[in-house]
Amino acid sequence: MNSLLYAGAMSGGAGQQSNPIISLLPFLMIIVVMYFLMIRPQAKKQKEKQKMLQDLQPGDEILTIGGVYGRIEAVREKEGILVVKIAKDVKVHVTRSAVAEKIINKSVVK
Repeated sequence: MNSLLYAGAMSGGAGQQSNPIISLLPFLMIIVVMYFLMIRPQAKKQKEKQKMLQDLQPGDEILTIGGVYGRIEAVREKEGILVVKIAKDVKVHVTRSAVAEKIINKSVVK
């Protein structure tokens, strides 16, 4: 009886062994797809926004993250502050990081 159990155990263990890399392949493929569909475009968008923020200069029309449109009157490089004219005789100070986007081909402040 013991010899039959031993022979059965040996024949079951002598089957194919799967390669651990093959079993991880679906997970690796998911990670690669996520990188190209999600992570890489987001990093590219973030890099473009950083460039836009660095290139801001007086005269540019902007939209802040608070929804306020205005025209940059002055740039204080040391503090990273922009003086933005939002209406006649009304100027506000905002940080560069508060700019959501640069407005092109629209006049928002007269």
